[in-house]
Formats: sequence, structure tokens, C-alpha cells
Amino acid sequence: MNPAISVEDLSKSFAGNRVVNGISFRVEAGEIFGFLGPNGAGKTTSIRMMIGEISKDQGSIEIKGLSVPQNMAEVKKLIGVVPDNQNLYDRLTVRQNLEFFADLNNVEHSRIDEILEKVFLTEHQHKAATNLSRGLRQRTLIARGLLHKPEIFFLDEPTSALDPNSALLIRQLVRELRNQGTTIFLTTHYMEEADDLCDRLAIMHRGNIVACGNSSDLKKNYGRESILMDYQENDVIKTAEYSLTDEQQRKKAAELLASGRILKIHSQEASLEEVFLRVTGSEWHESEESQNES
Repeated sequence: MNPAISVEDLSKSFAGNRVVNGISFRVEAGEIFGFLGPNGAGKTTSIRMMIGEISKDQGSIEIKGLSVPQNMAEVKKLIGVVPDNQNLYDRLTVRQNLEFFADLNNVEHSRIDEILEKVFLTEHQHKAATNLSRGLRQRTLIARGLLHKPEIFFLDEPTSALDPNSALLIRQLVRELRNQGTTIFLTTHYMEEADDLCDRLAIMHRGNIVACGNSSDLKKNYGRESILMDYQENDVIKTAEYSLTDEQQRKKAAELLASGRILKIHSQEASLEEVFLRVTGSEWHESEESQNES
């Protein structure tokens, strides 16, 4: 069976600057695949190549076994896209925006009522897009991307700058889509969201994929191996952290344990944010990718 997405040795340069540097990965059908990285890491450029929006310099892209961009007419029937910019027709209502895109994709208008209900937009369908909150605009974009029932759904920062309620609704919708068999390709800057939603993750940095796997494995491979020990010293409760990979630290932990003063011992699992910072560094920068896409 073909994977939903297969990318091999994919590269792209702008003005001589390599933005995507020979990346390879697979996305299996029916999974939520997280694509993470600092600003300018190459994420958006990679997506734009995958959906046929810009050309690649080298490498191969296949969507359900179909080569991109050679088979874009067929690929467009399989994919839905929610871009990072909220590109609605502001003078049109929510419903009119959806009707326009339904007509472009030969989708029956009866589907519009179904999708409006799915994303909780029925009561807002006659509002002009220019009067919508950011959360409602984002739900309208998601509705637009789902009109033709795509098998693979690209979501670029879908909850960015949203209020907690709107973000929660979108995360619930993402889970529902996955449970119905839709493959989700998700970019996000929110590590908790990625940890909560994604079956597997790839982390990009400076055009390269620097880590890939499920969240548990990434935390195990890149996280801290230590324990926290709460202990009593005179009448004061103190906490000490000891590395499990350092012999001297292990000896100190054993001595404290033997003293009989231990109140609690906690294992220390790394957060996904710690993994992210470890594999990318703490450097958040804007690269040539950002300049070329602005």
C-alpha cells in the first residue's frame, strides 16, 4: 500500500540560498503527522512544493502514489489545504465563499450545509468575511478545504493566534477527521498541541529534518535522564535533581536514598519543547525563506 505522502531528497533554493536541503520522510494513511520547526526552517516551502504551488529543485514527491507536480490534476482532488494566511473574499459572506469554491470544484451545494454544521458555522453563514473574528475566519478556511472531502488535509498553523475556545474546536475537528480516516499534515508552533495531536513528528531546522518519530521516542532519545528527589533536611523540605548518566551523580542519589530522608522520587521525562530546543538550539531566526515568501 502506498503511503499518503512520500518525499525523497527534496531540495529548494531561493537566490542561491538552500532553504530545503534534501529532506526525506513518509506520512502513512490515516495518521496526524506534525511538521515542526523555527520560523524560516523550511516548513512552508516544503508544503508549497508538496501541494504543487512552487516547483522543486530536486527530489521526488508522491501523494498516494501520484508524482507531484506531474499529476497535479489528480492530486488536487485528493488534498485539502488551509494556508497560514487567511485568504478569504472579504466582501462575500461565509456561505458565498463556500459556494464559490464548491462551484470551482464541482461540489454539490448540499455539501455546504453539511460542512457548515460540522465546523459550527451555520449561525454565522450570512456574515461577511470581513466582519468575522480570526477564529471564525479560520473555521471558514477549514470548511472550504473540506468541501470536496479530501483524503489528505494540509493544515499550516491552524490555531495560530486563536482564542482558547476556537483552538479547542479546531483540535477536536482534527481528531474527528483522523478518526474518519483523513490523513492530516499539521504544522504548529505549539509544542503541547503537537504532543497532544500528532501520531508522529518531524522537526526541521535550517532546511534539514533533524529528528523524526513519535513523541515518546523523541522524548526518550533526546530528553534528560534524571530523577528528582524530595528530602527533608532539619525541618526544611528540599529538592535535588540527579543525572542517571553521570556516575558521581548516581552515587550522590544513592547516598541520599540510604540516608532515610527521602520523601518522594520523581522520574524526569523531557517535554516535547525540551526536545525541540535541544535539536534546533534556542535560536529563532528569520531566514531567506521568510524573505522570499513575504
